[in-house]
Amino acid sequence: MAKVKDVLDALDKITGGRCVKNIDDIFSGKNQFVVNKTSNIPGKACIETPGLVCGNLEAEVKKLAVTMTLTECNIELAGATGVDAIVAHHPVMEAANSGGVTMRNYLNLYGLSVFELHEAFHGLHPGIAFIHGHKAFRVDIAYGGIPGNILYVGKTLDEVKTLGDILDRLNTFMGLDEEHKMLIAERNSRSCNQIMETNVATGGKILAGNRDNPVNTVIHIFPHTGFTPEHLVKVKCEHPEADTVLASISRVRENSALVAKAKELGMNFIIGNSHAMEILENGLPLAVAIRKLLPDVEVVLFRERITSTPITMAGTPAIREYAENIAERFLLPNAAKVK
Repeated sequence: MAKVKDVLDALDKITGGRCVKNIDDIFSGKNQFVVNKTSNIPGKACIETPGLVCGNLEAEVKKLAVTMTLTECNIELAGATGVDAIVAHHPVMEAANSGGVTMRNYLNLYGLSVFELHEAFHGLHPGIAFIHGHKAFRVDIAYGGIPGNILYVGKTLDEVKTLGDILDRLNTFMGLDEEHKMLIAERNSRSCNQIMETNVATGGKILAGNRDNPVNTVIHIFPHTGFTPEHLVKVKCEHPEADTVLASISRVRENSALVAKAKELGMNFIIGNSHAMEILENGLPLAVAIRKLLPDVEVVLFRERITSTPITMAGTPAIREYAENIAERFLLPNAAKVK
Protein backbone atom coordinates (compact mmCIF):
# COMPACT_ATOMS: atom_id res chain seq x y z
CA MET A 1 0.00 0.00 0.00
CA ALA A 2 1.37 3.41 -1.02
CA LYS A 3 1.92 6.03 1.65
CA VAL A 4 2.22 9.81 1.67
CA LYS A 5 6.02 9.47 1.75
CA ASP A 6 5.81 7.47 -1.48
CA VAL A 7 3.84 10.25 -3.15
CA LEU A 8 6.48 12.75 -2.02
CA ASP A 9 9.20 10.51 -3.41
CA ALA A 10 7.34 10.20 -6.73
CA LEU A 11 6.93 13.98 -7.00
CA ASP A 12 10.60 14.48 -6.19
CA LYS A 13 11.55 12.06 -8.94
CA ILE A 14 9.18 13.68 -11.45
CA THR A 15 10.64 17.13 -10.74
CA GLY A 16 14.25 15.93 -10.81
CA GLY A 17 14.86 16.41 -7.09
CA ARG A 18 13.23 19.82 -6.68
CA CYS A 19 10.95 19.00 -3.73
CA VAL A 20 11.51 20.12 -0.14
CA LYS A 21 12.86 17.21 1.92
CA ASN A 22 13.13 18.88 5.34
CA ILE A 23 12.61 22.15 7.16
CA ASP A 24 16.16 23.26 6.35
CA ASP A 25 15.29 23.26 2.65
CA ILE A 26 12.72 25.99 3.27
CA PHE A 27 14.89 28.47 5.16
CA SER A 28 18.48 27.72 4.14
CA GLY A 29 18.23 29.06 0.59
CA LYS A 30 19.60 25.78 -0.77
CA ASN A 31 16.42 24.93 -2.73
CA GLN A 32 16.01 27.51 -5.50
CA PHE A 33 12.37 26.48 -5.96
CA VAL A 34 11.44 27.69 -2.50
CA VAL A 35 10.37 31.15 -3.64
CA ASN A 36 8.87 34.11 -1.79
CA LYS A 37 6.09 35.70 -3.85
CA THR A 38 4.98 39.21 -2.98
CA SER A 39 3.68 42.32 -4.71
CA ASN A 40 3.94 44.16 -1.38
CA ILE A 41 0.27 43.85 -0.47
CA PRO A 42 0.44 43.93 3.36
CA GLY A 43 0.12 40.47 4.91
CA LYS A 44 -0.34 38.63 1.62
CA ALA A 45 3.12 37.30 0.79
CA CYS A 46 3.48 33.60 -0.03
CA ILE A 47 6.40 31.20 0.25
CA GLU A 48 6.26 28.35 -2.24
CA THR A 49 7.42 25.06 -0.70
CA PRO A 50 7.27 22.34 -3.36
CA GLY A 51 6.47 18.99 -1.83
CA LEU A 52 4.33 17.99 1.15
CA VAL A 53 2.51 20.96 2.65
CA CYS A 54 0.39 19.16 5.23
CA GLY A 55 -0.03 15.50 6.06
CA ASN A 56 1.36 12.42 7.78
CA LEU A 57 4.19 10.77 5.86
CA GLU A 58 3.04 7.34 7.06
CA ALA A 59 -0.63 7.78 6.08
CA GLU A 60 -1.92 5.42 3.41
CA VAL A 61 -2.89 6.75 -0.03
CA LYS A 62 -5.35 4.70 -2.05
CA LYS A 63 -6.76 7.54 -4.13
CA LEU A 64 -5.08 10.79 -5.18
CA ALA A 65 -6.35 13.88 -7.00
CA VAL A 66 -4.35 16.33 -9.09
CA THR A 67 -5.76 19.86 -9.15
CA MET A 68 -4.64 23.25 -10.38
CA THR A 69 -5.55 25.40 -7.36
CA LEU A 70 -6.63 23.99 -4.00
CA THR A 71 -10.04 25.31 -2.92
CA GLU A 72 -12.66 24.40 -0.36
CA CYS A 73 -14.59 22.80 -3.23
CA ASN A 74 -11.59 20.53 -3.89
CA ILE A 75 -11.43 19.60 -0.22
CA GLU A 76 -15.14 18.81 -0.08
CA LEU A 77 -15.04 16.75 -3.29
CA ALA A 78 -12.04 14.84 -1.96
CA GLY A 79 -13.82 14.15 1.30
CA ALA A 80 -16.96 12.95 -0.50
CA THR A 81 -15.18 10.69 -3.00
CA GLY A 82 -12.57 8.93 -0.89
CA VAL A 83 -9.51 10.90 -1.97
CA ASP A 84 -6.61 10.62 0.48
CA ALA A 85 -4.18 13.15 -1.05
CA ILE A 86 -4.36 16.19 -3.29
CA VAL A 87 -1.46 17.40 -5.44
CA ALA A 88 -2.00 21.08 -6.28
CA HIS A 89 -0.02 22.80 -8.99
CA HIS A 90 -0.27 26.26 -7.43
CA PRO A 91 1.12 27.18 -4.00
CA VAL A 92 -1.07 26.55 -0.98
CA MET A 93 -1.71 29.08 1.79
CA GLU A 94 -3.47 28.92 5.15
CA ALA A 95 -7.13 29.99 4.93
CA ALA A 96 -6.84 31.28 1.35
CA ASN A 97 -6.92 27.72 0.02
CA SER A 98 -9.03 26.17 2.76
CA GLY A 99 -12.28 28.09 2.90
CA GLY A 100 -11.04 30.82 5.22
CA VAL A 101 -10.21 28.48 8.11
CA THR A 102 -6.92 26.98 9.29
CA MET A 103 -5.85 24.38 6.79
CA ARG A 104 -4.76 21.59 9.11
CA ASN A 105 -8.14 21.41 10.83
CA TYR A 106 -10.02 21.22 7.54
CA LEU A 107 -7.69 18.63 5.97
CA ASN A 108 -7.63 16.48 9.10
CA LEU A 109 -11.43 16.37 9.04
CA TYR A 110 -11.24 14.23 5.91
CA GLY A 111 -7.83 12.65 6.49
CA LEU A 112 -6.29 14.54 3.59
CA SER A 113 -2.67 15.23 2.74
CA VAL A 114 -1.80 18.11 0.39
CA PHE A 115 1.19 18.72 -1.85
CA GLU A 116 2.19 21.67 -4.04
CA LEU A 117 4.71 22.03 -6.88
CA HIS A 118 4.34 25.17 -9.07
CA GLU A 119 7.79 26.62 -9.90
CA ALA A 120 9.33 23.21 -9.24
CA PHE A 121 7.18 21.83 -12.08
CA HIS A 122 7.74 24.65 -14.55
CA GLY A 123 10.18 23.97 -17.36
CA LEU A 124 10.07 20.18 -16.96
CA HIS A 125 8.40 19.39 -20.27
CA PRO A 126 7.79 20.93 -23.72
CA GLY A 127 4.05 20.24 -23.74
CA ILE A 128 2.62 23.75 -23.55
CA ALA A 129 4.77 24.86 -26.46
CA PHE A 130 3.82 21.70 -28.38
CA ILE A 131 0.09 22.24 -27.87
CA HIS A 132 0.52 25.78 -29.17
CA GLY A 133 2.28 24.53 -32.28
CA HIS A 134 5.97 25.14 -31.72
CA LYS A 135 9.07 23.47 -30.34
CA ALA A 136 10.91 25.67 -27.87
CA PHE A 137 14.65 25.93 -28.40
CA ARG A 138 14.94 28.36 -25.49
CA VAL A 139 13.25 28.04 -22.09
CA ASP A 140 13.78 30.56 -19.29
CA ILE A 141 11.70 30.22 -16.11
CA ALA A 142 12.98 33.47 -14.61
CA TYR A 143 13.40 35.90 -17.50
CA GLY A 144 14.78 39.27 -16.45
CA GLY A 145 15.68 37.74 -13.08
CA ILE A 146 12.00 37.48 -12.10
CA PRO A 147 11.08 34.04 -10.65
CA GLY A 148 8.13 32.62 -12.55
CA ASN A 149 8.52 35.01 -15.52
CA ILE A 150 8.57 32.16 -18.02
CA LEU A 151 9.72 32.64 -21.61
CA TYR A 152 9.73 30.18 -24.49
CA VAL A 153 11.23 30.91 -27.89
CA GLY A 154 10.43 28.27 -30.47
CA LYS A 155 10.19 27.22 -34.09
CA THR A 156 6.78 26.22 -35.39
CA LEU A 157 6.09 22.56 -36.07
CA ASP A 158 6.00 21.43 -39.71
CA GLU A 159 2.20 21.32 -39.77
CA VAL A 160 1.82 24.84 -38.35
CA LYS A 161 2.21 27.47 -41.05
CA THR A 162 -0.16 30.29 -40.06
CA LEU A 163 -1.86 31.95 -37.09
CA GLY A 164 -5.05 30.14 -38.11
CA ASP A 165 -3.25 26.80 -37.82
CA ILE A 166 -2.43 27.63 -34.19
CA LEU A 167 -6.08 28.43 -33.38
CA ASP A 168 -7.32 25.25 -35.10
CA ARG A 169 -4.72 23.19 -33.25
CA LEU A 170 -5.82 24.57 -29.90
CA ASN A 171 -9.45 23.81 -30.69
CA THR A 172 -8.55 20.19 -31.48
CA PHE A 173 -6.34 19.60 -28.43
CA MET A 174 -8.52 21.34 -25.86
CA GLY A 175 -11.94 20.19 -27.08
CA LEU A 176 -13.39 23.67 -27.41
CA ASP A 177 -16.34 22.40 -29.45
CA GLU A 178 -17.29 20.23 -26.48
CA GLU A 179 -16.97 23.20 -24.13
CA HIS A 180 -19.35 25.18 -26.37
CA LYS A 181 -21.85 22.29 -26.33
CA MET A 182 -21.69 22.08 -22.54
CA LEU A 183 -22.35 25.82 -22.24
CA ILE A 184 -25.31 25.63 -24.61
CA ALA A 185 -26.70 22.69 -22.62
CA GLU A 186 -26.39 24.62 -19.36
CA ARG A 187 -28.00 27.71 -20.85
CA ASN A 188 -30.92 25.61 -22.08
CA SER A 189 -31.25 23.74 -18.79
CA ARG A 190 -31.27 26.96 -16.75
CA SER A 191 -33.27 28.96 -19.32
CA CYS A 192 -30.60 31.66 -19.32
CA ASN A 193 -28.71 32.58 -22.48
CA GLN A 194 -26.53 35.04 -20.55
CA ILE A 195 -24.48 32.39 -18.75
CA MET A 196 -20.79 32.62 -19.64
CA GLU A 197 -18.02 30.09 -18.96
CA THR A 198 -14.26 30.57 -18.72
CA ASN A 199 -13.06 28.17 -21.42
CA VAL A 200 -15.51 29.52 -23.99
CA ALA A 201 -15.00 33.17 -23.06
CA THR A 202 -11.20 32.91 -23.17
CA GLY A 203 -10.65 30.98 -26.39
CA GLY A 204 -7.74 31.72 -28.70
CA LYS A 205 -7.77 35.04 -30.49
CA ILE A 206 -5.62 37.02 -32.93
CA LEU A 207 -4.87 40.55 -31.70
CA ALA A 208 -2.36 41.56 -34.39
CA GLY A 209 -2.37 39.96 -37.82
CA ASN A 210 -4.88 37.63 -39.46
CA ARG A 211 -5.47 33.88 -39.83
CA ASP A 212 -3.40 33.65 -43.01
CA ASN A 213 -0.32 35.38 -41.60
CA PRO A 214 2.71 33.07 -41.72
CA VAL A 215 4.40 32.00 -38.47
CA ASN A 216 7.95 30.67 -38.17
CA THR A 217 9.53 31.74 -34.86
CA VAL A 218 7.43 32.32 -31.75
CA ILE A 219 8.10 34.33 -28.60
CA HIS A 220 5.79 32.58 -26.14
CA ILE A 221 5.03 34.66 -23.04
CA PHE A 222 2.84 34.49 -19.94
CA PRO A 223 1.75 38.10 -19.25
CA HIS A 224 0.59 37.60 -15.65
CA THR A 225 4.12 36.66 -14.57
CA GLY A 226 5.48 40.16 -15.06
CA PHE A 227 6.51 40.14 -18.73
CA THR A 228 6.72 43.74 -19.95
CA PRO A 229 7.01 45.58 -23.30
CA GLU A 230 10.64 46.24 -22.38
CA HIS A 231 11.17 42.50 -22.03
CA LEU A 232 9.64 42.00 -25.47
CA VAL A 233 12.03 44.49 -27.04
CA LYS A 234 14.96 42.71 -25.40
CA VAL A 235 13.85 39.25 -26.55
CA LYS A 236 13.27 40.55 -30.08
CA CYS A 237 16.83 41.88 -30.08
CA GLU A 238 18.06 38.49 -28.89
CA HIS A 239 15.95 36.69 -31.52
CA PRO A 240 15.46 39.09 -34.45
CA GLU A 241 13.99 36.26 -36.55
CA ALA A 242 10.93 36.05 -34.26
CA ASP A 243 7.73 37.03 -36.07
CA THR A 244 4.98 36.20 -33.57
CA VAL A 245 4.18 36.87 -29.92
CA LEU A 246 2.03 34.15 -28.37
CA ALA A 247 0.52 34.81 -24.92
CA SER A 248 -0.99 31.95 -22.95
CA ILE A 249 -2.16 31.03 -19.45
CA SER A 250 -3.13 34.70 -19.09
CA ARG A 251 -4.41 37.17 -21.66
CA VAL A 252 -3.96 40.79 -22.65
CA ARG A 253 -6.51 43.16 -24.13
CA GLU A 254 -6.28 44.58 -27.63
CA ASN A 255 -5.20 47.97 -26.23
CA SER A 256 -2.41 46.40 -24.18
CA ALA A 257 1.05 47.98 -24.28
CA LEU A 258 2.40 44.53 -25.17
CA VAL A 259 0.21 44.35 -28.27
CA ALA A 260 1.17 47.89 -29.23
CA LYS A 261 4.86 47.04 -28.87
CA ALA A 262 4.45 43.87 -30.95
CA LYS A 263 2.82 45.89 -33.73
CA GLU A 264 5.63 48.46 -33.50
CA LEU A 265 8.11 45.62 -33.94
CA GLY A 266 6.18 44.30 -36.94
CA MET A 267 5.08 41.13 -35.17
CA ASN A 268 1.89 39.08 -34.99
CA PHE A 269 0.20 38.76 -31.60
CA ILE A 270 -2.01 35.80 -30.74
CA ILE A 271 -3.74 34.66 -27.54
CA GLY A 272 -3.56 30.96 -26.73
CA ASN A 273 -5.01 28.84 -23.93
CA SER A 274 -6.07 30.55 -20.71
CA HIS A 275 -5.24 29.49 -17.16
CA ALA A 276 -8.44 27.43 -17.14
CA MET A 277 -6.80 24.96 -19.54
CA GLU A 278 -3.60 24.47 -17.55
CA ILE A 279 -5.18 21.57 -15.69
CA LEU A 280 -4.96 19.69 -19.00
CA GLU A 281 -1.63 21.16 -20.16
CA ASN A 282 0.27 20.56 -16.90
CA GLY A 283 -2.11 18.75 -14.56
CA LEU A 284 -2.97 15.76 -16.74
CA PRO A 285 0.66 14.87 -17.64
CA LEU A 286 1.54 15.10 -13.94
CA ALA A 287 -1.38 12.84 -13.04
CA VAL A 288 -0.33 10.27 -15.64
CA ALA A 289 3.27 10.30 -14.37
CA ILE A 290 2.10 9.77 -10.77
CA ARG A 291 -0.10 6.87 -11.84
CA LYS A 292 2.81 5.20 -13.63
CA LEU A 293 5.13 5.57 -10.62
CA LEU A 294 2.43 4.53 -8.13
CA PRO A 295 0.33 1.96 -10.05
CA ASP A 296 -1.59 0.87 -6.94
CA VAL A 297 -2.94 4.40 -6.40
CA GLU A 298 -6.10 5.53 -8.17
CA VAL A 299 -5.41 8.95 -9.69
CA VAL A 300 -8.14 11.39 -10.69
CA LEU A 301 -8.18 14.92 -12.06
CA PHE A 302 -10.05 17.71 -10.27
CA ARG A 303 -11.13 20.23 -12.92
CA GLU A 304 -13.16 23.25 -11.89
CA ARG A 305 -15.62 24.92 -14.26
CA ILE A 306 -16.39 28.58 -13.54
CA THR A 307 -19.51 30.26 -14.88
CA SER A 308 -20.96 33.76 -14.80
CA THR A 309 -24.72 34.23 -14.33
CA PRO A 310 -26.82 37.40 -13.91
CA ILE A 311 -28.01 37.51 -10.30
CA THR A 312 -31.63 37.80 -11.50
CA MET A 313 -31.26 34.28 -12.97
CA ALA A 314 -28.91 32.68 -10.43
CA GLY A 315 -30.22 29.59 -8.65
CA THR A 316 -33.84 28.68 -8.07
CA PRO A 317 -36.74 31.09 -7.49
CA ALA A 318 -36.66 30.05 -3.84
CA ILE A 319 -32.99 30.91 -3.39
CA ARG A 320 -33.39 34.22 -5.21
CA GLU A 321 -36.25 35.12 -2.88
CA TYR A 322 -34.06 34.12 0.05
CA ALA A 323 -31.26 36.40 -1.22
CA GLU A 324 -33.62 39.36 -1.58
CA ASN A 325 -34.94 38.79 1.94
CA ILE A 326 -31.49 38.53 3.54
CA ALA A 327 -30.21 41.60 1.70
CA GLU A 328 -33.25 43.74 2.61
CA ARG A 329 -33.66 42.64 6.25
CA PHE A 330 -30.03 42.31 7.36
CA LEU A 331 -27.39 43.62 4.98
CA LEU A 332 -28.80 46.90 3.72
CA PRO A 333 -29.88 48.08 7.22
CA ASN A 334 -26.24 47.59 8.29
CA ALA A 335 -25.08 49.65 5.33
CA ALA A 336 -27.47 52.45 6.28
CA LYS A 337 -25.86 52.70 9.74
CA VAL A 338 -22.39 53.36 8.38
CA LYS A 339 -21.71 57.01 7.58
